[in-house]
Amino acid sequence: MKSAMDRRHFSHHLLVSALLAGGLLTGCGSGVPDTIKIGVAQPLSGALAELGQDLLNGVTLAVEELNKQGFKVDGKAVKLEVVALDDKADPATGKAVAQQLVDAGVVAVIGNLNSGVSIEAAPVYAAANVAQIAISTNPRYTELGFETTLRMVANDNLQARAMGAYAAGLEGAARYAVVDEGTTYGKGLAEGAAKRLKELNKEVTVRQSFDGATVAFDELAAQLKADNTDVVVSMLNDFQAVALLEALVKVGHTKVHLVGGDTIKTTNMTKAAGLINQISSTSPVLNAIEFGAGPKFVASYQDRFNQPVAYGAHYSYDSTYVLTGAIRAAKSADRKKVLAALRSLEGYAPVTGTMRWDAKGEQSFGAVGIYQLRGAEWKLRSRSANW
Repeated sequence: MKSAMDRRHFSHHLLVSALLAGGLLTGCGSGVPDTIKIGVAQPLSGALAELGQDLLNGVTLAVEELNKQGFKVDGKAVKLEVVALDDKADPATGKAVAQQLVDAGVVAVIGNLNSGVSIEAAPVYAAANVAQIAISTNPRYTELGFETTLRMVANDNLQARAMGAYAAGLEGAARYAVVDEGTTYGKGLAEGAAKRLKELNKEVTVRQSFDGATVAFDELAAQLKADNTDVVVSMLNDFQAVALLEALVKVGHTKVHLVGGDTIKTTNMTKAAGLINQISSTSPVLNAIEFGAGPKFVASYQDRFNQPVAYGAHYSYDSTYVLTGAIRAAKSADRKKVLAALRSLEGYAPVTGTMRWDAKGEQSFGAVGIYQLRGAEWKLRSRSANW
């Protein structure tokens, strides 16, 4: 009798072991893999490599911290792994990279920097239910109709409104010029700023587009002087803006304000300090140091990578924390479940505070900062999500 009982207990033990090995019994952490892969698609070579690497570094730092803390999903210890690929800032490459990341089994992707690349890659991620969290700012990205397209920062529409509203509020300004460097990006922001100026009953008397290489602005400078322009709203590149201001100095028209976008918020632009009354720029990518938790992040980044934050590492860092929060909330690495969690939560973002997306995938807490060039530094003057 005892022998029969022992055999039954032994057989039951074998059955339970087999079911556990096959994953047929549910319980704490069941179905959660030992490793969860997070994809990164950024330009890691070419002219934009510094910015792309900066965004990758933000993800890397977050993942290293989370792994060190002992990341768990539904009670199970899980290792996070970064799978990073170079999109070369090229739409076709970005699309191919998207498929490679999908095939590699990533749960979501932090990418891309360039709007054209993000837009081209979006259908690939959407077909696989892979959340795509991008720093790209073109409004079209979230107008594609995909649940998977999510933006880290404010879009170009808000930045254009900020440029126009700030320019309109400059004391004593009545006559405005709006210029750009001929790209879709530059023209879009310039047109948006001009529209906002008109909404605020300001007169745009000069509107011109140039190509991205133009540096001969004597004719434009003479026109601005003759027109008695008070404010130049510029989407020129930084070296072009410097050339324009030097041309204004030559014709003696320096009692003017320049209000630009990200293209002039550079160290190269500091050589133009003092040439005219005031130089200001706008940006949806606020400096890390400007947030309450920014100094701590900046120090950690410097310690880990032996270099300062170059662009938006704090946004990719925060996006990684929000993504892993969604994985925890979903209690799963299933792409659809993680996407649903991302769409519904108000995520903890260690540096910027909070990330939440609206129905289109726009960042609810996205803001645009206004910066003034003071000496050799860009100083934040104000920031707002309501322009």
